Amino acid sequence: MIRWFRAAVCAGLVLSSAPAMSETTYTILDFSDLDGWSVDDHAAALDVFRNTCMDFDAPDWQSLCAAAEDFSDPKQFFELLFRPVLIEDGNDPLFTGYFEPELDGALRPTARYRYPLYRTPPEARAQSQWLSRRQIETSGVMDGRGLEIAWVDDSVELFFLQIQGSGRVKLPDGSYLRVGYGGSNGHPYRSIGVELVRRGVYSSHQVSAQVIKNWVRRNPVDGAELLRHNDSYVFFREVSRVPADRGPLGAMNRSITTMRSIAVDPKFTPLGAPVWVEKDGENPLRRLMIAQDTGSAIKGAQRADIFFGTGDQAGRDAGRLKDNGRMIVLLPIQRAYAMLPEAVL
Repeated sequence: MIRWFRAAVCAGLVLSSAPAMSETTYTILDFSDLDGWSVDDHAAALDVFRNTCMDFDAPDWQSLCAAAEDFSDPKQFFELLFRPVLIEDGNDPLFTGYFEPELDGALRPTARYRYPLYRTPPEARAQSQWLSRRQIETSGVMDGRGLEIAWVDDSVELFFLQIQGSGRVKLPDGSYLRVGYGGSNGHPYRSIGVELVRRGVYSSHQVSAQVIKNWVRRNPVDGAELLRHNDSYVFFREVSRVPADRGPLGAMNRSITTMRSIAVDPKFTPLGAPVWVEKDGENPLRRLMIAQDTGSAIKGAQRADIFFGTGDQAGRDAGRLKDNGRMIVLLPIQRAYAMLPEAVL
């Protein structure tokens, strides 16, 4: 799943870009060093691991994937065939959350369903930077071309769907249409949360995705202008092969799983690898998750985004998360020891 930016970025809660460069260190731990390891549901984690492990190319990972089908004891599978590795790059750990939005919509426009989700126009694909959000929405350039996938009933939710990059549309008959990121107009993202702070409407600690939504709805004219402050515009594609009862596609092109899949920086954490998460904060979390996604705001060895699921409640839960802690990557034994400096060996 390619998200243009996440809700935290939109709200102005994440203002920094890439972390500062620092030497990367690797520390091999024992499973006894993992807080809460013995009481986790390792079978649930193994099921999620199996969902993407067949996509590994390296022989050691492929061997582990084959072994995953034969182990009757999931906890023993991880303990016998992996080693926990703490990877650090000098930057502070940070856990945030993301979710899959769900909007109400229809396959035909009506008085209620007035806001279209568009496929990518050919000319946008052919240019590194195409028209701005304002030009796309006001010039009529998209009219009459059959590029609409569906129409939804809320322009604000559509804006946030573009930020997440994928979601579900609930149709009037109760069925669902799933859409994913299809491209963009090439303009850089501009945070409307930061803009509200700049205007003096809110202070930075007050801004959240829900606060922005409420302000735009209370101020429809100024709200529309605020949304157009962000020149970036995202187009979609229909993802019809993913059943509605399964999660959206992650970066490995497989469905991700609520509270078991995380987005990571693949520079440090291999996609598909198990990751032990020790998230602190108001609601501490100790859980084995699988790195199955990436994101433009997810940079660093100790940076992860936890997938909270689909819908409004998942969005509220994800939007509140901004905690420290640590993450430990589980790597095949030989691969883990190969990462240590020779002096340590």
